[in-house]
Amino acid sequence: MANYGNLPAPSPEQGLNRYMQEIRKFPMLEPEEEYMLAKRWVEEEDTEAAHKMVTSHLRLAAKIAMGYRGYGLPTAEVISEANVGLMQAVKKFDPEKGFRLATYAMWWIRASIQEYVLRSWSMVKLGTTSAQKKLFFNLRKAKNRIGALEDGDLRPENVKRIADDLNVTEDEVISMNRRMSGGDASLNAVISADGEGATQWQDWLEDEDADQAGDYAEKDELEARRELLSEAMDVLNDREKDILVQRRLSEETVTLEDLSGQYDVSRERIRQIEVRAFEKLQKRMRDLAKERGMLTAA
Repeated sequence: MANYGNLPAPSPEQGLNRYMQEIRKFPMLEPEEEYMLAKRWVEEEDTEAAHKMVTSHLRLAAKIAMGYRGYGLPTAEVISEANVGLMQAVKKFDPEKGFRLATYAMWWIRASIQEYVLRSWSMVKLGTTSAQKKLFFNLRKAKNRIGALEDGDLRPENVKRIADDLNVTEDEVISMNRRMSGGDASLNAVISADGEGATQWQDWLEDEDADQAGDYAEKDELEARRELLSEAMDVLNDREKDILVQRRLSEETVTLEDLSGQYDVSRERIRQIEVRAFEKLQKRMRDLAKERGMLTAA
């Protein structure tokens, strides 16, 4: 991986408060500036440009990392893994696709964190089915959704509901809940208090100087991209669409082996279909974006 220069690094010795203060010093990038920095990185391998793209998105990485603090792992290490995913995203980011770096990077950040969590939780034996991985990463959300906030074992009716929702057995829900019990950290947890009131974790992740109009514009852009993706999917046949969704657009990636069983073809054939479908989708999205003036001009 390229050397992006010195980055602030979270550590137990330093304390997360100080790290959050440090990363708030890096300004967010305007779309035009982000595009030009990405071009310098792609065309000239300008590490200073890459460093600026990474540091401007450290708050995004930290915010995503905080959502994984309930797995009993050191928060500093989770954030570090998020930053690894962010650097991978910057390394592979193509500004000509018309997407903002934040939209692209969040997938790399989550993938890096989840890989770390799965390595660290090897005793959970999650490698057999995608449903078990889904249970691991969605149990807390499922409990919150049905109001099952009690400590200890879940009530039988809640076990059954979660098992049905996540397509796993009731025994798997009970076992996973016991392994993961121990509480969940919240972004609303108070980390300091002074005469002006309490400070919460999420306060360090917000940009006080952010332009609200700009934020709404970015949300509109993301919605437009989602609509673009949905429309572009029509270029794929049913098999291509299903394989691409399961391989690249789902929270839990389905293995080539599982898909080869579903379609009764070889794993290599599934891989070929996935690659071809992705290329067709990319081309269609570029064409649609150009038609609508959504691609950033060079």
